[in-house]
Amino acid sequence: MEQEQAAYMTEEGLRKLKEELEWLKTEKRAEVKERLKIARSYGDLSENSEYDAAKEEQAFVESRILQLEDQIRRAKIIRAEDKVEGVVSIGSTVTIRELPDGPEETYTIVGTAEADPGKFRISNESPIGAGLLGRRAGEEVGIQTPAGEIIFRILRIR
Repeated sequence: MEQEQAAYMTEEGLRKLKEELEWLKTEKRAEVKERLKIARSYGDLSENSEYDAAKEEQAFVESRILQLEDQIRRAKIIRAEDKVEGVVSIGSTVTIRELPDGPEETYTIVGTAEADPGKFRISNESPIGAGLLGRRAGEEVGIQTPAGEIIFRILRIR
């Protein structure tokens, strides 16, 4: 049997997932159920766009509930005390520079559930995140990206 992959996240990330799951199971499900009830009251379901839209939303909500339950079940909390000082790991904030003369960029390496590139939170499974794991400040790292190989120097790790 294949071992399931852990869903790495912070305690805050796990709390947010649990809050979203609770909201979906209570408020959102009830809202969609009411929309379906109203749409059914319009009669013929074969040409009822409100009913079709409500069914699609119901499917999305149920799918998201299953996804969140799976992530919560596989959650492995990242704790500061588990990190090795000076080594990039999940939970580290890393400042890098693309060589030869790119600007400094700072990213926090997080699990996929918490990744948000717009907030400089990159997944440990992304090309850059995976390439930085286990490295130390001062190292140069070649990372294969969709745009080709990019060489980064690790400047700081917190």
